[in-house]
Amino acid sequence: MAPGPSPFPRTVMLLGSGELGKEVAIAAQRLGCRVIAVDRYAGAPAMAVAQVSEVVAMADPEALKAVVRRHRPDVVIPEIEALAVDALAELEAEGLTVIPTARATAVTMNRDRIRDLAAGGLGLRTARFAYAESAAELAAAAAPLGWPVVVKPVMSSSGKGQSVVHGPEGIDAAWEAAMAGARGEGTRVIVEEFLRFSLEITLLTVRQWQGPTLFCPPIGHVQERGDYQCSWQPARLGAEQLAAAQAMARAVTDDLGGAGLFGVEFFLCGEPGAEEVVFSELSPRPHDTGLVTLVGQNLSEFELHLRAVLGLPIPEIRSLGAAASRVILAGADVPTGAGTPTYLGLDQALAVPDTQVLIFGKPEARPWRRLGVALARGDDEADARRRADGAAALVQVQTSR
Repeated sequence: MAPGPSPFPRTVMLLGSGELGKEVAIAAQRLGCRVIAVDRYAGAPAMAVAQVSEVVAMADPEALKAVVRRHRPDVVIPEIEALAVDALAELEAEGLTVIPTARATAVTMNRDRIRDLAAGGLGLRTARFAYAESAAELAAAAAPLGWPVVVKPVMSSSGKGQSVVHGPEGIDAAWEAAMAGARGEGTRVIVEEFLRFSLEITLLTVRQWQGPTLFCPPIGHVQERGDYQCSWQPARLGAEQLAAAQAMARAVTDDLGGAGLFGVEFFLCGEPGAEEVVFSELSPRPHDTGLVTLVGQNLSEFELHLRAVLGLPIPEIRSLGAAASRVILAGADVPTGAGTPTYLGLDQALAVPDTQVLIFGKPEARPWRRLGVALARGDDEADARRRADGAAALVQVQTSR
């Protein structure tokens, strides 16, 4: 349901208040909105900039419905996947606007549902895949795909529970890793053929209540441990490949409906200049790789999300030139719950020309946790990436214990 023509300020409720939610909150407040930040823990990044914050059990449907009904926001914007999605459908039925829709949030929360929609419902090219609900089923499903294979829980985020299996001897360990990293109580995994790709991209796709679907310049990115490490924009993509990615992104977002920004991920596989575009995943919200748009576009992904959500015009999406990002991580040896992180080297990092550093303000560190990002502009892609990498490397994370 599109927001009505009511005057500003509007009340925006974020369900999930991490670093992406923080940027959404800032973008909302710049449009005069009142922001309510909700998360499962106190001190989440977006809570530092919201007018109101609430701590609730996000997977508890009654708690989630209660906080939304208490505030009655104009729009509810889910910013994480670990939500009681059935509660969102009930709230939507009561007349609340859920972004992009309650169905879209539910479908994209589960890898099996979005993959079945993309491959089976829409006929998009994806990696070959199968499902399994036990280690024995996983072994039987993996073999026909050829080794290596990629194993993931159908419900997880940020690469949790994901592993690459090089042969039958690795199946039991992959199953255990998937179960440990799964969200909720499900015991289903997806096993995929291992794609040898030349580039992984995010195509930020903006669906409006009224008006055409818009696309940002494509973003190249690199993942490790299933989580984004760096990104750059615009990614070099042939005209045919870009058109194919846009067609697939439009098809899947049209099916999901609603309004807002979607992060649609693709692999490019094959010979340079003739790559095949393969659909990977989709997030119905701003994407972590899209942090680069804070310096790479005239309107960031967060500003675009708010404009689309609130029915405001988007006259143009324009690249500002080569831009890049590099995450700032806690180290592998940081113990979980290591206390409040502190940062050294910010003065040195900010001395790198055409560079910004964002510290997210997360209250605790844990191994490999993303705590900040360096953003840079450059003369070309290589220059922008060098500046972002260099600035990030200068920031040292310390913890209180």
